[in-house]
Amino acid sequence: MRAIIIDDERLARAELKKLLQEFPEIEVIDEAANADEGIAKIDGLHPDLVFLDIQMPGKTGFDMLSELDRAPYIIFTTAYDEYALKAFEVNALDYLVKPIEPKRLADAVQKLHLIDIKENHGTTEFTNQSMLGEDDQVFVKDGERCWFVKLSEVRLFESVGNYAKVFFGINKPLILKSLNALEERLDPKTFFRANRKHIVNLRMIEKIEPYFNGGLLLELKGGEKIEVSRRQTVKFKEMMSL
Repeated sequence: MRAIIIDDERLARAELKKLLQEFPEIEVIDEAANADEGIAKIDGLHPDLVFLDIQMPGKTGFDMLSELDRAPYIIFTTAYDEYALKAFEVNALDYLVKPIEPKRLADAVQKLHLIDIKENHGTTEFTNQSMLGEDDQVFVKDGERCWFVKLSEVRLFESVGNYAKVFFGINKPLILKSLNALEERLDPKTFFRANRKHIVNLRMIEKIEPYFNGGLLLELKGGEKIEVSRRQTVKFKEMMSL
């Protein structure tokens, strides 16, 4: 498991590296002192795991994550207690309060093993950098609220100007990405451009009905009804062998 430590405090990075020597399965391949440096190293080295400080000069750890296309496993390291993460909704692997206790670090590493055994691979696969598949995990930040979301859980992307609304569970946050940019990155075997405003997760379709002017109407698991344009209906029927 290849890891990067991102923390603006040099002593904190050194201490964590020392503690991680007890876990030979984790190889610290690099470190960074701020968010911009961290983004560059994640993009260049593609780690499986990142130990990430939250409060750093300039951009926070949350800000940094929102700029990544993919999110590797994240263990937050913070000098603050739970209140620092109250806006953080779900699915960081763990968070460790500084000074980091060896027992808490061991617990976090154990969680990593359990997830790895369950999924038989890391959260992020970097074999194809151009495509985001359903097993990839992305970080979504909308105001003060943040989520880690597996793309398999996203049922719909909806265009809102230069933004896109992401539908998963009961949540519908906005991200600063256009639908065209998303379409270029999302795996077409899973995500389908239904019309000018919507990309749907094919695995989230519950019902397909004929619709106006030769199109189709898709009903998703969240109850949303999305029209497939006449042009895209031809493509959809070919894909789904209808």
